[in-house]
Amino acid sequence: MAKKQVNCGIIGYGGAFNMGLHHSNSINQVEGMQVVAVCDVDKKRTAQAEQDLPGIVAYNDLKNLLKDDAVDLCVVILPHNLHAKIAIECSRAGKHVVVEKPMCVTTKEATAMIEAAKKADKVLTVFHNRRHDGDFKALRDAVRSGIIGDVFHVEMFMGNHSRPGDWWRSDKEISGGAFFDWGAHCLDWLLHIIDQKLDYVTGHFHKLVWDHVTNEDQVEASIRFQGGAVANIQMSSIAAAGKPRWRVLGTRGAIVDAGGQFTLHSFVDGIPVQGTIKYAESDWHAYYRDLGDHLLRGGELDVKPEQARRVIAIMDCAEKSHLTGKTVKVPFEE
Repeated sequence: MAKKQVNCGIIGYGGAFNMGLHHSNSINQVEGMQVVAVCDVDKKRTAQAEQDLPGIVAYNDLKNLLKDDAVDLCVVILPHNLHAKIAIECSRAGKHVVVEKPMCVTTKEATAMIEAAKKADKVLTVFHNRRHDGDFKALRDAVRSGIIGDVFHVEMFMGNHSRPGDWWRSDKEISGGAFFDWGAHCLDWLLHIIDQKLDYVTGHFHKLVWDHVTNEDQVEASIRFQGGAVANIQMSSIAAAGKPRWRVLGTRGAIVDAGGQFTLHSFVDGIPVQGTIKYAESDWHAYYRDLGDHLLRGGELDVKPEQARRVIAIMDCAEKSHLTGKTVKVPFEE
């Protein structure tokens, strides 16, 4: 906490979505944080990083970056199946670690990552920056206000009927499966709408249409919480008809996503009424501001690794349920 600056190294500067530059720009906006190094196996990408971020040190071998004592924190922006291995290496090298979502692809990996960071006495956190999306912020604040009472049922949907791209994100062995992209964001949102411990997960996966990729065409999970609430989440690339992203039922009302705003269903003296909840403004740079506050000034860590592990556990349990035909108990919730 006595440090005045946290020097950051970006691991993976691939061209997809330009995420290396996105993270770097967000980090460099935070007082006391600075990107000082980039590592990528592709020399063309490190050359691009040197153009984008003048003054950085470029590495093409991770071992060399991890030996750099000037780097305090590593940001892992790699295919999902590499997250755990590389994050653990970073922790063992004495670095704080940020991992792009999803945290990893199995609950066992998530636990190993947490244990490695604890042993090194370093921070491990996951880039769940979408907690700062305007639509989610508005929904979360409305639920927390108590305006719809106690939430007992949530439905979430993301998808359409469209051919997936033929790249690593569509390769189940690398990506973890169809749940492990936007599903990670959705589940993190859900766990801030229903504030109860997880209980059981039932999963149903379909592979029916898109044979050119190995990810599932549709994944869905029914999640039961220990307090009695239930959630259903569906991610699909074969849904010819969509539905709202959010449908939240409470004991005194409901909130339904209407695109650009939410429709509030409530009661006044027993009479049903409808209102509108506007989306808040998004603030995606807040993730690194919060992290800087934690590392430099002792503020609370916003995205705790145990929270991110719960997200992985749901996806992990959903697949185990699908394969066995049985409902699966979620670990770590006793």
